Amino acid sequence: MAPHIPRRRTQALFATVLAVGLTAACGGGGGGSSSSKGSNNAAASSHGPITFVTGKDNSGVWAPTIAKWNSAHPNEKVTLKEQSDNADQQHDDIVQHMQAKDASYDIVTVDVVWTAEFAAKGWLVPLEGKFALDTSKLLKPTVDAATYNGKLYAAPFASDGGLLYYRKDLVPNPPKTLDEMWGMCSIAKKKGMGCYAGQFAKYEGLTVNAAEAINTMGGKIVDSSGKATVDSPEAVKGIAMLADHYKNGDIPKEAITYQEEQGRQAFEAGKLLFLRNWPYVYNLAKTDGSSVVKNKFGVAPLPGVSGPGASSLGGHSEGISVYSKHQGTAFDFLKFIEEDAQQKFFMEKGSLAPVVAAIYEDKDLVAKYPYLPTLLTSIKNAVPRPVTPFYPAVTTAIQDNAYAAIKGDKTPEQAVKDMQSAIQSASSS
Repeated sequence: MAPHIPRRRTQALFATVLAVGLTAACGGGGGGSSSSKGSNNAAASSHGPITFVTGKDNSGVWAPTIAKWNSAHPNEKVTLKEQSDNADQQHDDIVQHMQAKDASYDIVTVDVVWTAEFAAKGWLVPLEGKFALDTSKLLKPTVDAATYNGKLYAAPFASDGGLLYYRKDLVPNPPKTLDEMWGMCSIAKKKGMGCYAGQFAKYEGLTVNAAEAINTMGGKIVDSSGKATVDSPEAVKGIAMLADHYKNGDIPKEAITYQEEQGRQAFEAGKLLFLRNWPYVYNLAKTDGSSVVKNKFGVAPLPGVSGPGASSLGGHSEGISVYSKHQGTAFDFLKFIEEDAQQKFFMEKGSLAPVVAAIYEDKDLVAKYPYLPTLLTSIKNAVPRPVTPFYPAVTTAIQDNAYAAIKGDKTPEQAVKDMQSAIQSASSS
């Protein structure tokens, strides 16, 4: 989900890093309809101007990338259409235009959790046949995240994993476990600052954070078939952790309103000891003129019970709309963004996690961006959010109940039971 946030998002590397073992195929149909619409018509071979739709480009990567493409393809120019920086609004905007069969949305940026829904509805051209994409150089989890019912429906663009940003001037050695982190909140209190924040507003970011808490404690929201399994002691423990630390002040009260950007800004302003956020924050915290922590922060894996915690797998892919009239150009642009040069630029300019595996072995890049091994650890320990064609309803169930529990309007036990019931209802509707 970022979330997109500056690409969380998502939402987002190493994506996949080899091993997350993301199961992206869950029951349901729809693949056949998009195949017939997307590959067997004149649009499949047509080349011409296209529109590229993506979330607000907070990282500043798309304008120069598209300018590079346009200079080399004057008859197939790409026009950038930026949405908001809110993942939920991005999703709804795409849904609205797809339902209207809008041909002007040629390529759409797809959060990893939207793949199953959009593919099942027949909105994305499957990347097979003349549109077969070479995925051999890509990290497997990113490919799995763009796959539904055994077919690839989008080109992985960036992966993501959650990171723990911490004040290394106040905490020389980052916490390796949750108990260690919460124990360090006494440092924050002495300094008159907040201890820990993530994304706790009622939106997709809360699904990410709630899922991380549940998965880190050993719970599971749905099984491999999409069946709800969240009503468990482990899930209650995860939600209770967030609720308890919000109640006792370790999570500052204003953090209940934080999305990615509010948390980043608070951390850069020196108001937080720890921040859970995505890789995009790294460059901004180092370079923003308003950042007071430019040389005072470090990055560590999210802490877990006895080691690294379970980050939610983030990231985005690019899908070709079945309603596009120039799918040939759209596919060529997808291949363009997979090239090493573009992937390296995305990382260096926007702190976006590459989907090309070899980039993580580049010693010069690791020397320049020392957080990369940490991000790799995050991705290796990541867990996907629920893979289901009913994701909008499922994420709403998670958000509503986690939010109520954190605020104290429901007990963690009741919140988890209600979450289970709502997910069951969504999946059976």
